Amino acid sequence: MILKLKDGDVKIEMFPDVAPNHVKRISELANNGKYDNVVFHRVIDGFMAQTGDVKFGNSESKDFNLAKAGMGGSDLPDLKQEFNDVPHERGTVSMARSSDPDSGNSQFFICFDQASFLDRQYTVFGKVIEGMEFIDMIKKGDGQNGSVSDPDKIISFKSK
Repeated sequence: MILKLKDGDVKIEMFPDVAPNHVKRISELANNGKYDNVVFHRVIDGFMAQTGDVKFGNSESKDFNLAKAGMGGSDLPDLKQEFNDVPHERGTVSMARSSDPDSGNSQFFICFDQASFLDRQYTVFGKVIEGMEFIDMIKKGDGQNGSVSDPDKIISFKSK
C-alpha cells in the first residue's frame, strides 16, 4: 500500500498471513478514502507516530476535533486481536487499541525505532519497506503523551 505524506510516499508491505482481519480492515478503510486528511495526532520522538482516527481526526470533516483525536474509530466493529511474533522494530506498522486487546478499529502506529515491549501485545499487520525517511519527518508531539498541536496528516492511503 502507498501512504502519501506531504514530504513523500511511503510504501507499506502488508502481512495478511499473520493478521488477515487487520489487513482487510486497514485496506478497506484506506481504499474507501477514510484515511485521507487524517492527522498524526500522537507522535513520540524515538517511539512511534499514531494516526487513523477516522471519526475525530479527519482535518477536512465537520467532526474534526483535535482534542478528541485518538478517541474515535470507524463505523465498523472493533477487531479481535491477532497478536503474532513479528517484532516491533523500526518501520513496523501495528494496530492501536485501548486496554482491551480486542479494541483495535481504525487507528494504527508506525514505529520510529525498536519497541520490543509491545511485542505480542499489539497486532503487527505491516512494515514500511520504502520511504521511512518521510515517516521520520512527521511533526513530533510534546511531552510524554506526544500530542501534536499542529499535526501533519495523511494525504492519501491506497493499495498500489
